[in-house]
Amino acid sequence: MPNSPSEPPRPPAVPRRIKVQRRGPLLVEGPVEVELEDGTTVSSDRFRVALCTCRRSRRFPWCDTSHRARSAGPGDGPATKD
Repeated sequence: MPNSPSEPPRPPAVPRRIKVQRRGPLLVEGPVEVELEDGTTVSSDRFRVALCTCRRSRRFPWCDTSHRARSAGPGDGPATKD
């Protein structure tokens, strides 16, 4: 993606590794900048960040493990009886 005229030139980007998990967040090697739907940008300088994919996080876009509270569905393991 080209830089806008107001941004300083960036050095060539090193590819970021993103780990996709079936029932969890996206794990991204940091540091990262995330542009939200409203155009605001949030950043983290951590070596790895977890990005929420279920949109239940109170810290969205960062994952706070809220996805663990959803009810079990097919493929989530053995069903339990109440």
